[in-house]
Amino acid sequence: MATINLGAIKFNWQGAYAGGTAYAVDDVVSYNGSSYICKLASTGNLPTNTTYWDQMSSAGTNGTNGTDLTTTLTTQGDLVYRDGSGLQRLGAGTAGQVLQTGGAGANPSWGTVSSDYVKIASVTATGTASTVNFEYDFTPYKNIIVKYYDTYPSTQNSIEFRVAIGATPTYLSGASDYAVLGYGRYDNFSGANGSQSSSNQYNRIISSIGWAQNTGQSTTSFGSLEIYNVNSTSGLYKGYRVDGSASEAGGYRIIMNVGGWIQASASDAITGIQCLASGSNIYGIFNVYGVK
Repeated sequence: MATINLGAIKFNWQGAYAGGTAYAVDDVVSYNGSSYICKLASTGNLPTNTTYWDQMSSAGTNGTNGTDLTTTLTTQGDLVYRDGSGLQRLGAGTAGQVLQTGGAGANPSWGTVSSDYVKIASVTATGTASTVNFEYDFTPYKNIIVKYYDTYPSTQNSIEFRVAIGATPTYLSGASDYAVLGYGRYDNFSGANGSQSSSNQYNRIISSIGWAQNTGQSTTSFGSLEIYNVNSTSGLYKGYRVDGSASEAGGYRIIMNVGGWIQASASDAITGIQCLASGSNIYGIFNVYGVK
């Protein structure tokens, strides 16, 4: 009568293959990521030797079927996608780009979102400085818009906007250099039409969006400033428009809806915009947009 060894009717896992180990039939080993079963007892014969071993499972090729992507994804920001033949690396795009699909049968890619109205920055002033400067790359844009919210000076004072020119922005503020801004100063916050001050007609856009407002009062100003033709260097006039209103202890008061010409040299592009509270600090939220 035949004798059956009950211990040999199942696979015997032996771990990683070792050249000095004697392997019996049905022993199973791992080798280079794959598994093999012994079909003929031997010692020192690699699992890839088909006389002694049969392969049970196969390791994938690194970077091709997802078992090991370390050779495909080599740099921080890399992504992996499948093309017509296997997995491929998509290197990180440049800052601000978005991932775009090419549709069915095409590969994804990085691209730039095209828009005529672009948010450049958002700045929150917390009363730690008397100026807030907006110095960004304005060259892609025709106009720049600064929208301000909940804006007020730390003490009773006015808030102004000024512009700068030059590669290193230089803010123009001289009353006699005819190089900054046309008429647009409103000093009399509560007057029906405000008042204009000839002594400062060239160095400010506005100077009263927060007049007579102090911290501790429930007073805020909000509005927008738009600078036109910021990159003009060929004689095209640069101008501005300000819309704003504010609340005071006595109620809401409309401040202004004014515009004017910027008297900066026609050959100078505008490279910066400044919000200034002379003699006090600024609170408020400012969002800067570019219009192409």
